[in-house]
Amino acid sequence: MATAAEISEFDTDELERQLGETRRELFNLRFQLATGQLDNFSRINHVRKDVARMMTELRTREIAEAEGMAMDELPAHQAAARRRSEDEALGRDRSTASERRAASRAEAEQGEDDDAVEPIDEDELAEEVADDDGMPVAHGVDDPEEKS
Repeated sequence: MATAAEISEFDTDELERQLGETRRELFNLRFQLATGQLDNFSRINHVRKDVARMMTELRTREIAEAEGMAMDELPAHQAAARRRSEDEALGRDRSTASERRAASRAEAEQGEDDDAVEPIDEDELAEEVADDDGMPVAHGVDDPEEKS
């Protein structure tokens, strides 16, 4: 397992080559797992983390190059902090999926309150559903006098 410090010492070409080899190793480990030949299951997690470290280092270098900075001027934690601040400045949503779901639920509950039915004034209702003689009319029931 390679540490982040060891990975950062590689030049970009060597790092890309190592990344390719590590991805191939991960593929082979997954294949062994599927066929029941894998004895050390924790090796998959170690290799996955190595791939992530290598990809993080490559992305950090890409950002540093785009900003015209030297490689040693932009450690990984600063790159992540810079991305967060840029996203906030641009108004990008950096909330987690669970935070977005909770906000969506809260909005839906708020919307339900807006759609709440107001209490009915019984006197008003009686006036609306009464016929000309003041007798209540049942909605949806045919008037037998109208049929003749």
